[in-house]
Amino acid sequence: MREIRHAKIEELPQKCREHGDYAYERRDFVPRGAAEGMMVSIYTLPPLKSAYPYHYHLKDEETFFILRGEGILKTPQGERRVTAGDLLFFPAGSSGAHKLTNASGTEPLAYIDFDAIHDLDVALYPDSGKIGIWGKDINRIYRLDDGRDYYEGE
Repeated sequence: MREIRHAKIEELPQKCREHGDYAYERRDFVPRGAAEGMMVSIYTLPPLKSAYPYHYHLKDEETFFILRGEGILKTPQGERRVTAGDLLFFPAGSSGAHKLTNASGTEPLAYIDFDAIHDLDVALYPDSGKIGIWGKDINRIYRLDDGRDYYEGE
């Protein structure tokens, strides 16, 4: 993206995902690949849902700005309540592990997710023992215990 961008949130294309305790509506303002080192998305979480499992990135960093609603933020320091107007920064590495859940049983939680991204990133999911590899032409999840010998298949 080599141009200035201006949009109304409600005019951005909407992507939805739902699976058990996880559900979101996402509107990408700066999607992956549109800028060299960042993505910007607006998330809306239904009542009592999370967008993603507890995780951290090895390279990418994230900042959330809570637009409306109330959430429960899980980090290595424990859980805390977050509300509209809060800014949250998640550094790369295990100290930046996080999971945001809508705390309301009736109202949505909305936030802007500003991501500093790299060509290749790895995300780890401590609660479920998974690893994700994200980047150009790859978007995969594996189980950590599914290791292989370096030379297997060579």
